[in-house]
Amino acid sequence: MSDFPPTETLALHLEDHILDVRLNRPESANAVNMPMWRELQATFDWADGAAEVRAIILSGEGKHFCAGIDLSMFADITYEHEDPSRANEQFVDHLQGLQRNLQSLRNCRKPVLAATHGACVGAAIDMICYADMRYCMAETTFCVKEIDIGIVADVGTLQNLPGLMPDGLVRELALTGRKMDAEEAKISGFVTRVYPDREALMAGVRAIARELAEKTPLAVRGTKRVLNYARDHTVEDGLEYVALWNAGMMSKIDVQEAMTAKLEKRPPKFLD
Repeated sequence: MSDFPPTETLALHLEDHILDVRLNRPESANAVNMPMWRELQATFDWADGAAEVRAIILSGEGKHFCAGIDLSMFADITYEHEDPSRANEQFVDHLQGLQRNLQSLRNCRKPVLAATHGACVGAAIDMICYADMRYCMAETTFCVKEIDIGIVADVGTLQNLPGLMPDGLVRELALTGRKMDAEEAKISGFVTRVYPDREALMAGVRAIARELAEKTPLAVRGTKRVLNYARDHTVEDGLEYVALWNAGMMSKIDVQEAMTAKLEKRPPKFLD
């Protein structure tokens, strides 16, 4: 097994081909500080290349999934230059770095399942928008909070939410900063399932991750890539992409194993 990347703000555990990534700053409600931004990208980049990882569960330690950006970061986001335009360029570079940090969840070829509990606020919404599937417990609340601190959400929420739920609801949440409860999140399509408590949440999400981990990894990775491509292109472009993908990547070994296992009424065993 490959060594995990070093982390201070994340707890990592790999078992049965499922990588657990837990935000691990419970004393700060898992607020995202600068090390966490970088460690998220390092972890998902590592998972992308780790053959033994087939599915990823993203969750949080403590009472809340994530309270958003650590406000102490604002003190560090100052750029000075004799030319204000160059100072502004430095800020844009910094912000685009944060965007890349979270885009690593989408760019990772392995499916990412976000399991949220408690509060999921601000940057946490940015984060889980990049997950492939979102789940929560009945008491989870979601909030696009940036409007209340005088900024425009800038790390993915406003770009991703309109593809995940109705446009009018997105605008209401982003412009009012109000909370959305688990029931509304489920009805709107933002989350796939709601569980009664945290134990049921983690057990339910793990069962789904285990099911994914039992399928052929090559086809799972291919399906995520094709879905991501289709989301950003026309139907015609997407059909051509999947045709080329299957022409080059469909594994006769995997197909034969899947069919043989079904005939023999046993779980299939696929290569990583």
